[in-house]
Amino acid sequence: MRRRRVNRVATISMHTSPLDQPGTGDAGGMNVYIVESAKRLAQLGVEVEIFTRQTGRDLPPVVELAPGVSVRHVTAGPYEELDRADMPAQLCAFLSGVLRTEAMYEPGRYDVIHSHYWLSGQVGWLAKERWGVPLVHTMHTMAKVKNLLLAKGDRPEPQARVLGEEQVVEVADRLVANTADEALELRELYCAPEDRVAVVNPGVNLTVFQPASQGAARHRLGLPQNAHVLLFVGRIQPLKAPDVLLRAAARMLIEEPSLRERLVVACVGGPSGNGLARPDVLVDLATELGISDVVRLVPPAPQHELADWYRAADVTVVPSYNESFGLVALESQACGTPVAAAAVGGLRTAVRDGVSGVLVDSHDPQDWASVLNRFVTSPRWRDGLSSGARAHAAAFGWSATAARLMEVYAGAVANASLRVAV
Repeated sequence: MRRRRVNRVATISMHTSPLDQPGTGDAGGMNVYIVESAKRLAQLGVEVEIFTRQTGRDLPPVVELAPGVSVRHVTAGPYEELDRADMPAQLCAFLSGVLRTEAMYEPGRYDVIHSHYWLSGQVGWLAKERWGVPLVHTMHTMAKVKNLLLAKGDRPEPQARVLGEEQVVEVADRLVANTADEALELRELYCAPEDRVAVVNPGVNLTVFQPASQGAARHRLGLPQNAHVLLFVGRIQPLKAPDVLLRAAARMLIEEPSLRERLVVACVGGPSGNGLARPDVLVDLATELGISDVVRLVPPAPQHELADWYRAADVTVVPSYNESFGLVALESQACGTPVAAAAVGGLRTAVRDGVSGVLVDSHDPQDWASVLNRFVTSPRWRDGLSSGARAHAAAFGWSATAARLMEVYAGAVANASLRVAV
């Protein structure tokens, strides 16, 4: 059977806008995923319209993100950032805005819906029924997985989210998993049918994130040329575990006090999620540990500056309790900087243990101190990992992600057509 071409995709990202700066609030890897995959889909001739909640009164109704990619702002609730716990109350208003947009055009405007995160999946579910088009959904994170791997002091995801995710899994025509591990979690924890789960690895922008002079990057960032730089990039919240890095650095300084003269612990990102309750948690922890003099806290950075941070570092540290993939790890490796990452979730795919970095099967600061100390004291070993990091990341490009998504969309459309024919 000849597959119908997919010409226009309605992408739904209710709770966070692709225009937001990743690294703070609710903006993170999912935002990067939506932006980069949409751009590459547009290059393949697919028009992408991204629906997101309007958070400012002065935002225009439609913004062109790139040729062939537009962002539609939907009025739903107050013109301000909302906690995700308050988002379900705006589902009806957001859905209404999405449906009104489609109603302005001739029937059949969209060939497929691609929703991101469970809130958007709820909207996609109802839009799918109204428009008669297939729904493709990407979880990005899953409540059942997060609740199995909670950080100390973190709050479990509510049962309402668990039920919402189960509903989306049941109605979606295709579920996109970032890795084979995530596909397994969908099948085992959510009873997703195997034939509806497709693995599509996220990518990395290999034009922006590429190797360059470490010395030049350190000069631009105001870092000493002889420093030992341990880097954390991400949102400041318990799930991402930046505290593990700070506690490990404190152990390193206890074991080797002379290291203090050269050690720099850089954390690039802003508070998010449960971390908003304690926005100064890293400042307070650095003071408590007596390492304020080596800790450098940096607000979220645009991609070109973020690439410099990766290049400037000896190692990028990703101690998360769970990651559906771990774009930070991939970006760092693309810049030639190896990664020390927790052996959880998608990080087991994003990092090739012993080749492009090290996977740590623990969140004990002493274990991390031992691993990070080797990055500081074994430059030849670190250089070998740097070469492996570049080679590993080169296999993950966003163009490949978009091509695979096109296959998923086409399959969903073909199956939907078969059901209608029957």
